[in-house]
Amino acid sequence: MNRQALLLGIVCAANVGAAQAPRVRPGIDVLLADSAHLITGRRVGLITNQTGIDARSVSTIDRLMGFPATRLVALFAPEHHFTASLRPGAQFGDTVDIATGLPIYSLYGTNRAPTPAQLAALDVLLVDLQEVGARPFTYVSTTVLAMRAAAAAGKRIVVLDRPNPIGCAMSGPVLDTAYASFIGMLPVPLRHGMTIGELARFANGELHIGADLVVVPVRGWRRCMWFDETGLPWVRPSPNLPDLEAVAWYPGTVLFEGEGLTVGTNLSVGRGTDAPFRQVGAPWLDAARIAAQMRRRYGTHLDTVTFVPRAPGDRKYDGVHVHAVRFGRFDRSRGDAIRDAIHLLGLVAELHRDSLRVDSLLMARHLGEWPSPRTEWAEAIRAFARRRAPYLLYR
Repeated sequence: MNRQALLLGIVCAANVGAAQAPRVRPGIDVLLADSAHLITGRRVGLITNQTGIDARSVSTIDRLMGFPATRLVALFAPEHHFTASLRPGAQFGDTVDIATGLPIYSLYGTNRAPTPAQLAALDVLLVDLQEVGARPFTYVSTTVLAMRAAAAAGKRIVVLDRPNPIGCAMSGPVLDTAYASFIGMLPVPLRHGMTIGELARFANGELHIGADLVVVPVRGWRRCMWFDETGLPWVRPSPNLPDLEAVAWYPGTVLFEGEGLTVGTNLSVGRGTDAPFRQVGAPWLDAARIAAQMRRRYGTHLDTVTFVPRAPGDRKYDGVHVHAVRFGRFDRSRGDAIRDAIHLLGLVAELHRDSLRVDSLLMARHLGEWPSPRTEWAEAIRAFARRRAPYLLYR
């Protein structure tokens, strides 16, 4: 199957409001139309996966292969592999892209960044990945490590920017760097309201990386636009983020997860089901009681459901009937997935103290601090907003 046929199978067009949507162009379109001098006459390496497409669903790889003034010589794949289909934590090795014959170097195996030998064959390194607006998503960490490697090798790195799919809102704690890890390297809020290009600029300045960094911006995008307002095609950035509703709840429900599916908690978020990251449960959960208490205490309506997760999506309760609560449609004007997730975790801890298991260190790495929600979050976010201002690209 060729790449275009594959993309036709995995791209879900954002039809809602598409007829009225402004003309938004992702970084790859802007690069080739307005900034081609960055790659003209140069040997190029590209960090990407299936999310790297232009406004017409043509892959960034094919766009670069068809651009005669440059030479694409190597591909690099982040977590979830080149097709963004592998489960979290699944490491993989180097391979070859059948369509082009180019090497695909793994950045989620023995190496987490391009090696000096790989960079020696390049003049410039491009990054084209769709971030999801939440700190634990690892594509930003991959970009930061690539920036460090490029800086050490004296190579320019160019980030082809893409919209933050869940807009401009910020919420949750700012990362305490004592808990920095591959699932969160930057001192930003759990829901940060920035694009991957802005985060790269922030990292370059605040972490003193010193990379020769260029960000090619998105054209026609405003900071508070959600992805389905852009008219751009949606491609799932990982196996269990199939749509914008899953992405909207992810900054909160990711707290129930563990790195590489290590048990952060022994609650399932429905990986391998029809509503991943929108539902939380366990075989022992009294879902009806939890839902009633969420409604009474916090005014949050939850549906009660039963699901059967399937590996490799969910290895905690593969094939087991899980009793769960499910969040409804995310309220874009007032919703806070992190607040709701913390309320839910607190109730489960209260009502199922003999059944719930929590790995506090993994929880801290996801949350960004020791698991003890604090009223200082709002002030920390205000301070962060001032700190990030020099790195922003969009209004």
